[in-house]
Amino acid sequence: MFLTHFIIGLLVSSFSVTVILLIRKWFGRQLTAKWHYHLWMFLFMALALPFIPTDLYNFSSLFSSGDTYQINASSSNMNKTGTDMIQGLHLIQDFSVSVNRPDLSLLNRGVMGLWMSGVLLFTFTMVRGWLTIRRIKRHSSPFSTQEVLVLFEECKKRLQIKKSIKIVMSKRVQSPMIFGLFQTYIVLPSQHENWLSLKDYEYIFLHELNHYKNRDLQTNYVILFYQIIYWFNPLVWLAFREMRLDREIACDTSVLQLLDDDHSFSEYGNTIINFLVLSKRSSNLQLVTQLNDSKLQIKKRIERISAYKHSAKKSIRKSVLIYVLASIILTIQLPFVSAFAKENDRYYFNNDGVVHEDLHQFFKGYDGSFVLYDHDAQQYRIYNEEKSTLRASPDSTYKIYSALFALESNVISPEESKLSWDGTEQPYDAWNMDQDVSSALQKSVNWYFQELDRRTGFETIQSNLQEINYGNSDVSGEFSGFWNESSLKISPVEQVQLLQAFYNNQFGYKERHIQAVKEALLLEKNEEARLSGKTGTGAVNGKNINGWFIGYVETKNNTYFFATNIQNEDDSSGSKAGEITLSILKDLGIYNENEGEKYGKKHS
Repeated sequence: MFLTHFIIGLLVSSFSVTVILLIRKWFGRQLTAKWHYHLWMFLFMALALPFIPTDLYNFSSLFSSGDTYQINASSSNMNKTGTDMIQGLHLIQDFSVSVNRPDLSLLNRGVMGLWMSGVLLFTFTMVRGWLTIRRIKRHSSPFSTQEVLVLFEECKKRLQIKKSIKIVMSKRVQSPMIFGLFQTYIVLPSQHENWLSLKDYEYIFLHELNHYKNRDLQTNYVILFYQIIYWFNPLVWLAFREMRLDREIACDTSVLQLLDDDHSFSEYGNTIINFLVLSKRSSNLQLVTQLNDSKLQIKKRIERISAYKHSAKKSIRKSVLIYVLASIILTIQLPFVSAFAKENDRYYFNNDGVVHEDLHQFFKGYDGSFVLYDHDAQQYRIYNEEKSTLRASPDSTYKIYSALFALESNVISPEESKLSWDGTEQPYDAWNMDQDVSSALQKSVNWYFQELDRRTGFETIQSNLQEINYGNSDVSGEFSGFWNESSLKISPVEQVQLLQAFYNNQFGYKERHIQAVKEALLLEKNEEARLSGKTGTGAVNGKNINGWFIGYVETKNNTYFFATNIQNEDDSSGSKAGEITLSILKDLGIYNENEGEKYGKKHS
């Protein structure tokens, strides 16, 4: 959702700017002018955080997603949905409970539209500035005073600059400036030529060439890019204004280090002042660096020039420690960014040897994926690879592992798994009775698994999820429903991998516990095959937006593990995912629904 990224950008940019401004205020005297300026490079890195894939720094399990869900079955605003399959396996029926949350789609579109309008406006402003620079270049004339050109080459040698840089004159500028990434130009104002001495030229050249040497021309483009992206945050504009001032002070200091005495320092300062006095206005071009600036910034620069002493040295060790402090403080944003951006959580899957299937005809009207693992061939067959690794809420498919964790924690046992119904009216009659692990999985009884999770305990569940690598293992949502369109998310590929690990007991759990869950998952068997599985439906505000069907088919000679996930605005249910799955399995010749022995209805 764009709104999520907008909020991340606002928080990251505001926090980063505030941290850097405070560090400048508290430790500024310990930093040289150059280190002072380079401190702003941390801002460049921080502003890039919202664009970096969160999997590179995934700390989302440490923090809550911030969503509030209402899952109590007795609540008056609880929505329930029930749909029987019209075709396919007639055992599957959806009993899903809808969670309620604000519909932010209109706000999301409004914020995106407003942001795009600002981006277009400031991009237009940037293009106008670029066209102004082109006009300046087009209407300028080559500088021809040989004595000054010789001086310019000497200044280049002092700074060890070998690249060709052109000097031109123009009536369209009020102050010396430098611009151009590929062909660099130093532009001198022709109207001030009559009063400029060789010393003035020397100071101008040293100043502009220091900008070139320090790659300030490239920095201008980075600043402009971030100003366009973060145009909505006034703190970013303040930060870049201060950064430009620090850059000019650092450049002034670099020039002063090349000069001989206090008299030269005064002359250099006077050159800057003279351009301020004689210029009608300062240029507002963002893609250039220039000697002149606003009166307030010129005042601060002159104060620093007048206070400059050659002997004044700052401790490099202190500067390094300040930089380390800044990096640590700014790095603490990473977990928060990861937590906010986890809606795009993706599983990175080594897909060597995967067979890509074209099954689009089965998914008409749905954004979905199908993953199949052939145990004997040790091969994955995947439809919609991109979707197959994108994590989504597991909904009721999580209950497989809820039951398994409870068995392993001795909350229940295969022989004694019955929990008594407390008399609270549930959305479905099938839930209004005592349940054991088999009936609860078959009927997908929410209250039963909520009670199992409560008795198993938060820490045990989180530890077990992490141990078996269950998706993002994030249980930070409401504890009674973190698996129901909340914080816990898993991809179809991971569902299949976990089913394999469960089936072969790679978890190292007690075999009888694995067997108890397997028996509860059995849907149908006949002489040719056994079909086991679990559906899941994610309903939000009364609309079915997420449907799952996961499981496995055991034949005489092989075992196939599968996961189907479908999503759309209001018609994605576990039963529909089951219908699609059965059609695919039949088409692939793996399983045909028949009149074999059935094992109760399965609910989402």
